[in-house]
Amino acid sequence: MTQADHRPDPSCASRLPTQLIHHPYQPPQDFAGPQPAVHKASTVFFENVQAMRERRWLDKSSYTYGLHGTPTTYTLEERLCALEGGLQCLLVPSGLAAIATVSLALLRTGDEVLIPDNVYGPNKTLAEGELAHFGITHQYYDPTDVADLAARITPATRLVWLEAPGSVTMEFPDLIAQVRLCREKGVTTVLDNTWGAGLAFRPFDLLGDGSLGVDVSAHALTKYPSGGGDVLMGSIVTRNQPLHMRIKLAHMRLGLGVGANDAEAVLRSLPSIALRYHAQDRAARQLARWLSTQSAVAQVLHPALPGAPGHAHWQQLCGASRGGEGLEGVAAGLFSVVIDARFGQDAVDRFCDHLRLFRLGYSWGGPVSLVVPYELSEMRSRATPHLRAGTVVRFAIGLEDPADLQADLAQALHTAFG
Repeated sequence: MTQADHRPDPSCASRLPTQLIHHPYQPPQDFAGPQPAVHKASTVFFENVQAMRERRWLDKSSYTYGLHGTPTTYTLEERLCALEGGLQCLLVPSGLAAIATVSLALLRTGDEVLIPDNVYGPNKTLAEGELAHFGITHQYYDPTDVADLAARITPATRLVWLEAPGSVTMEFPDLIAQVRLCREKGVTTVLDNTWGAGLAFRPFDLLGDGSLGVDVSAHALTKYPSGGGDVLMGSIVTRNQPLHMRIKLAHMRLGLGVGANDAEAVLRSLPSIALRYHAQDRAARQLARWLSTQSAVAQVLHPALPGAPGHAHWQQLCGASRGGEGLEGVAAGLFSVVIDARFGQDAVDRFCDHLRLFRLGYSWGGPVSLVVPYELSEMRSRATPHLRAGTVVRFAIGLEDPADLQADLAQALHTAFG
């Protein structure tokens, strides 16, 4: 054995505890199976001091420490790039961590960020809390009006958040016009792509010819990529190497990482994401159409339904050419309804409480259907004239049989609203 060779030497281990730790056996490396191996490590071994000094983790050409990547996390990152059409990917512990990492990496004191008024709520509280503490200002823009976004861009604007469709109320924006405007103004765009999931449209290729796309895609892998309702994880995908490196260095300095078993769970679910996404889409549209016929429902908010806010923009981006089997266009298994204003909050709560298959709970994308009532006045800073008066209830459709879900909705509607 040479001085530089750090393979275990059985002759150095005379006692059992040492023999168990430094056992020389190494399994053959030609094993292959359906699922990638799970590599767990904080410490990564180096062959010699020179290798320790020369290894680099920034370009994924080698390994230095578990926090910076293992074969398991590198594999997941590359497959997520394929899903969203990106070139670089970072994993973080949640979807909100993806949002926070991007904002913290790309904004400095004196900068301004623009956020759609219907954005995922914690993005707002991040801007109002930590970002404001760091001297970063923000404005909320009307996601249904590109002119309003244009009017709010100032010389201090460095980042524009986009969401398609909006959280809870499901307005689908003119994403193409929004991205084109920001590119003309030289402002970086970040899309929360959790709803689209890389399946409804291509975030980095909105026109289909490679000429227009967002700069960054933030994705809550907690939802469709995981698919089980049992994993918290997020991703940040880019196509621009310098931009990626800015985010990656911030990611490193913040000490963000994910567990190998969680990465394994997402890797195991990814092959079925399209099947699950399209099945939940079909079921959601069926139930949304049925609910539109119910007297207690004043409005159905589903971007794939004609008359829904932003339906034409959804059709332009996610229309027939991208449809799954039996579908015209692609949409997630998520929609909301407005319960008519003649029914008070107690009646709406009673409706939600009497559902048996729909469970009360946050998130979506898993096998179990979920329902949440919302108080819209606490979530929006701007008027919403496109919404009917009443209480908003959001449904996330799981993998149950749609006929059973419809029967559950029918009995709860009858109990709560007569």
